[in-house]
Parts: sequence; structure tokens; C-alpha cells
Amino acid sequence: MDPDSNQKIAHLETSIAHLEHQYDELNGVVVEQARELTRLRLQLQKTSATMESIEMDRIKSNNPKPPHSVI
Repeated sequence: MDPDSNQKIAHLETSIAHLEHQYDELNGVVVEQARELTRLRLQLQKTSATMESIEMDRIKSNNPKPPHSVI
């Protein structure tokens, strides 16, 4: 091979190595974001359940059952 071809091949190999490194870093970011998203979804579900429970307690306290009359 001529020196120009060798230089082009070396440049392509360097570019590929760089792209593989970027791919690995981006993949790590995506995996971490997926974990964080899962954690946030669980936290949102817990918060929603808590808020729903608080709201139901508030409704019950504002609308007490009428007393049962004994005949």
C-alpha cells in the first residue's frame, strides 16, 4: 500500500475507536437515565398514593356519616 492509503486507514481506525468510545459513554448515560426514570416513576406513584389517601381522609372528615337513630 502507498503511504497515503496507510494514513487514511490509520485515520479511519482512529475515528472508529473514538466513535466506539463515545458510543460506550452514551450507552452508560442512557442506562443511568433509565434507572433514574424508573426511580422517579416509583417515587411519583408513592407520592400520588399518599396524596390520594390524604384527599380521601379530608373528604371523609368533611362529610361525616349521619348518626344512626335507634327506633
